[in-house]
Amino acid sequence: MQPHKSRYWLNANPDDPEEFRRQSAAVCELYERAEQLAEQGIHVVGTDEKTGIQALERLYPDIPMGPGRVQGREFEYVRHGTLCLIANLEIWCGHVIAPSVGPSRAEADFAAHVEQTVGTDPLAGWVFVVDNLDTHQSESRGSPGS
Repeated sequence: MQPHKSRYWLNANPDDPEEFRRQSAAVCELYERAEQLAEQGIHVVGTDEKTGIQALERLYPDIPMGPGRVQGREFEYVRHGTLCLIANLEIWCGHVIAPSVGPSRAEADFAAHVEQTVGTDPLAGWVFVVDNLDTHQSESRGSPGS
């Protein structure tokens, strides 16, 4: 037994299994066509958040490595709260585009992130593939697919 190891799993039990299959197939098809769409000037990006990233500052500087000596790192740190990373992965090539880091992942943060991303290539088409987080489908932003 190795209790320190764990693996995530998804218990997909959608309310409408047929609708779930249809949407899953649409995303898979989009991912398969991502390179072809990129050649047409359309970015297909998967967008997600990583929340609760600790913003740490070491209390003392590292001691550099030297001949026969590994780098030394002091264990004491100052904690400056947590941050949220929002990033886009360009599907066809695996590049991260316009990541943003901030204190939260509220609707305004997500909207600003999308504007920042589109600003990297404002004349291109953009397809954002996102999960069902409420900030991605709020009333002021419209529903998925709108």
